[in-house]
Amino acid sequence: MTTTGATRTWFPDERHAEVLRLLDAEHRVESAQLASLFGVSAECVRKDLAQLEARGLLRRVHGGAVPAISSRTEPDVADRIENAEAKDAIARHALRYVSEGATLLLDAGSTTQRLAEMLSTAAELVVYTNAVPVATTLLRRGITAVLLGGRIREATMAAVGALTTEALAAINVDVAFLGTNALSLDRGLTTPDPEEAAVKRHMLAAAGQRVFLVDSSKFGRHSQARHAELSDVDVLITDDGADPGLRGQLRAAGITVEVAHR
Repeated sequence: MTTTGATRTWFPDERHAEVLRLLDAEHRVESAQLASLFGVSAECVRKDLAQLEARGLLRRVHGGAVPAISSRTEPDVADRIENAEAKDAIARHALRYVSEGATLLLDAGSTTQRLAEMLSTAAELVVYTNAVPVATTLLRRGITAVLLGGRIREATMAAVGALTTEALAAINVDVAFLGTNALSLDRGLTTPDPEEAAVKRHMLAAAGQRVFLVDSSKFGRHSQARHAELSDVDVLITDDGADPGLRGQLRAAGITVEVAHR
């Protein structure tokens, strides 16, 4: 994003319009650069972005914002590069829930993909997954992988449908590592696709322990189809960009919330 320095006073409506113009042109904005461009404080930028997000015009992420995503759409799995450092930290933190000889279940998603890349190849693990990229990574690394059958969704490269849910009903795993597109106190955990939500619900029943890997960009949002209530979450691992107030509310609801520091 090109900045020219603050040469005049920007009124709030002008700042908002410029933020949206920059998003349209560059597909991301950074808070620090906006503060420099407008000659305002970081808190002022935070409020501007929060107001635009409340109107559904953008989505805040750690350090800035990206274009809004409809509750019924989602980026292709290959395009999910936002918050890469946070997702790496969350995946590393999740390794403490992996014991030698364990049977695991990995949901589809960019953070579970990172976890697959970090699992020990010497731990004699058995890993079930409905995600083609996750299974490919596990096989390439020499980890025993079981790919659940079903129709493959192009957007997420995840198996969905009756074949997938029937396979999940027949297995028991020690730990399931699950993702989500959105998390809110009133709507729980949600995702754009109803079929994928159904698979995620069956994953809950297959696991002795449910560990959700949720980066801070997903907090305070909701999508079309609910796949878990807050009470379904045993452990939630997030990054240090997650709102402390919301983390406290989740803990008050009985959820173990752990912060992975970058």
